[in-house]
Amino acid sequence: MADAARRQGQSPYAWGPLTALGVGVAVVTGIADQASKFWLLEAFDLPERGRVAMTPFLDLALTWNAGISYGLFQQRSALGMWTLLALKAVAVVFLWIWLARSSSRLTAAALGLIIGGAVGNAVDRLHWPGVLDFVLFHVDTANFSFHWYVFNLADAAIVAGVAGLLYDSLRSGMPQKRPDPG
Repeated sequence: MADAARRQGQSPYAWGPLTALGVGVAVVTGIADQASKFWLLEAFDLPERGRVAMTPFLDLALTWNAGISYGLFQQRSALGMWTLLALKAVAVVFLWIWLARSSSRLTAAALGLIIGGAVGNAVDRLHWPGVLDFVLFHVDTANFSFHWYVFNLADAAIVAGVAGLLYDSLRSGMPQKRPDPG
């Protein structure tokens, strides 16, 4: 695959046979993520409504995550925000290279979900005080209470993408080949 890409003047690290699939999934994921956030802020007015019960176990609850997953490493300074964005950019470049070299449609789609989710959350950092999270799963009974962390569609896409990669690696009997560092 790498030799064919070089003969056509393409870098095997930039574009492969399934890159268009992954990019399409990433674009749809990023647009859906951003559209849901803008709708919740502007049309639904979630900040004014506060926590909204959707089902006995699911609420809409607005939170701003200035850190990484699960709210770790909160960064409220400009330097912290730009550091997190730079780390995310490096991760997206790595995932793009992996996507360009993928040979499985499931791997390409899964990487597209992860890339789209990462970009969707990165866009939040550029124009809001953090990543807008709004989905809260919980269990509340008389004797027990459990509240999962608040997340968004981008986070769900990233988790689904990782699950897809794991499934594809188990299905094929060996992990999908990662790109060579050199």
